[in-house]
Amino acid sequence: MSQNTRHIRSLGYIRMQSQDIARWRELAIDTLGFQEVAGADPDALYLRMDERPSRLVVVPGGPDRVLSIGWEVRDHLALAAVTRDLEAAGIAVKPLTDDELADRRVEGAIGFTDPGGNPTEIFFAPELDHSPVRTGFAQKFVTGDQGLGHVVVPTTAPEETFAFYTEVLGFLPRGAMKAGPPINGYQPRVRFLGVNQRHHSLALIGAPHGEAPGLVHFMVEVDDLDAVGRALDQVNQRGFSISSTLGRHTNDKMVSFYVRAPGGWDVEYGTDGSRVDESSYTAEEITADSYWGHDWSGSEPLAAFVPPSA
Repeated sequence: MSQNTRHIRSLGYIRMQSQDIARWRELAIDTLGFQEVAGADPDALYLRMDERPSRLVVVPGGPDRVLSIGWEVRDHLALAAVTRDLEAAGIAVKPLTDDELADRRVEGAIGFTDPGGNPTEIFFAPELDHSPVRTGFAQKFVTGDQGLGHVVVPTTAPEETFAFYTEVLGFLPRGAMKAGPPINGYQPRVRFLGVNQRHHSLALIGAPHGEAPGLVHFMVEVDDLDAVGRALDQVNQRGFSISSTLGRHTNDKMVSFYVRAPGGWDVEYGTDGSRVDESSYTAEEITADSYWGHDWSGSEPLAAFVPPSA
């Protein structure tokens, strides 16, 4: 796929399902400073970060899992082009229903499952909310042309999934990191993929199973280190589990910590992420996750890597 046919602009939204909405509300609102807003489902948790009505939605139900990862394109023409690319690659595509569009508050969207089993949506023309955004720490979330943040998903078919995102959807490879020793001659890697100046909007990691939750972590960025510190204080005070201590990553330069969310995946909360200049970027492989910090020694096992019967 040539550069002028890349249509995905950014990570637009993530919809999740949880058996513990109350704990999610405490994490998102009281601890990390999202704004809670009303939505189509009165029982769901709608989380606002910017002029989008809600970029994160948590609906009640079980098992805990990701319901959809939404990627934004420019307009209806771009959505039609992506649909053609997907169908040409043998991917079954389904337009979202009117009720689903109303819930996402977008004009048009399609849904499909990627080769790793991840429920994925492509959309255009989101509604905007022009009222002031009222965050818990007076922080601003870094979104705009960089989108929501990034999402890391597990896949039982890492090479096929990587080829799909790069060759069919036009994601840009933004480096990798070895993930353990070679297995039968294959070197597992975490692969980072970008669609805008954010270093990566998507990362893929090999996983032992394809069942729920289908999520490793998602990242949101704020504009102020003090907001990160205040959120970290709240995490400790409210008894949430720290998966990784504060540190600075080597690839995207983000200063962040990771907190375990209900459902067994993490939320990365950080600041000071770098922007990629694609005119000079070349593929790279990092050999350390972080320059300092990011101590994972106290982390509980991630649900994505625990067999469902365990």
